[in-house]
Amino acid sequence: MRWRFSRLEFMLSLLAVVGSGVAYAWVVYGDGALIGATYAVFICMPVLAFERGVILRRLYKKIHRLPTPGFLVSSAAVYLTVETLGFIAAGVVLKLLGVIKQAWSEAMAPSFHTLIYALMVSGLIIFVLRVRELLGRDVFLSLLTGRYRRPIQEERVFLFVDLVGSTSFAERFGDLKAQEFLGRLFATMADPVLRYRGSIDDYVGDSAIISWPLDSATADAACIRCVFDILEQIEAEAHLWKKDYGEVPRLRAALHGGTIVAAEIGLDKHKITYFGDTVNTTARLEGLCRTLDQQVLISADLLRQIPLPDFIRQEDLGEHEVKGRGQKLGVLALHVTGLPLQRERRQRRMLSYVRAKLG
Repeated sequence: MRWRFSRLEFMLSLLAVVGSGVAYAWVVYGDGALIGATYAVFICMPVLAFERGVILRRLYKKIHRLPTPGFLVSSAAVYLTVETLGFIAAGVVLKLLGVIKQAWSEAMAPSFHTLIYALMVSGLIIFVLRVRELLGRDVFLSLLTGRYRRPIQEERVFLFVDLVGSTSFAERFGDLKAQEFLGRLFATMADPVLRYRGSIDDYVGDSAIISWPLDSATADAACIRCVFDILEQIEAEAHLWKKDYGEVPRLRAALHGGTIVAAEIGLDKHKITYFGDTVNTTARLEGLCRTLDQQVLISADLLRQIPLPDFIRQEDLGEHEVKGRGQKLGVLALHVTGLPLQRERRQRRMLSYVRAKLG
């Protein structure tokens, strides 16, 4: 599943596209900034929307399942088709508004160099967005700004998510199928993590490490909602998992927060990494899921800072020894008791709509 445009992504992409259209108009024709910007938006934005999974999502998925040569040819064909249709649409709009005086055929027929230029602009923006996805939103921005060139202390919340039974799955279906299974699972996590403004910091074997700045994690219980949104999304697609892999993923998850040291490390390959007791404690807490036979655990220290959503019930499991920690850790299990997240969001939107209508 592809990530949709975030608001910031959309605005920055739109500005880049408009700027490229204005620049093209001034360089090639010496004027026509409005015309250039309009053509650029109609040509490039649909391509970006396709790449972000906003439009033609099924086609996108089919293309990305093809071997590399087929993927490259198919992607180029889709881009050129979408760009041509966008050019025609822009020409119709500008002609009807009387902004351009050329004949209809000229207004709606893109030149070869126009399509190539649009392809280059779209390709550059897509490349930047994919690098950002590869590194993660927070890591990408932090590397650009050099925020962690010097180690700094900060408050963060960590979520460790582990796949149950990955070894037995690999033994039954083979390593390639197991890797495909993991890849799809991690892709399923991406939308909820983005929705609740978290960052997938790393994948370690069959585990994912997700984190938030403390304020972002505790605001409206974002980190807790993220966990149960992931679980709900897997449950909602259970029939597809059964069909494609013969079983539905089972997860264990642990949440803990505190002070860590963040630093940029590496020479050839740079990476933002986190050090400190908080990270180690979260890992140990995830291990307690198996010992205590619980799916989602959270430390008492973190839960004290988070207002629980109405549909979540807490179960106090007492204090437990945690390896590498000098004192016992208060541990609680979290369970769903009310409306699932997606139904709750729909109800919130409906209430907001009704309130707006009633004034």
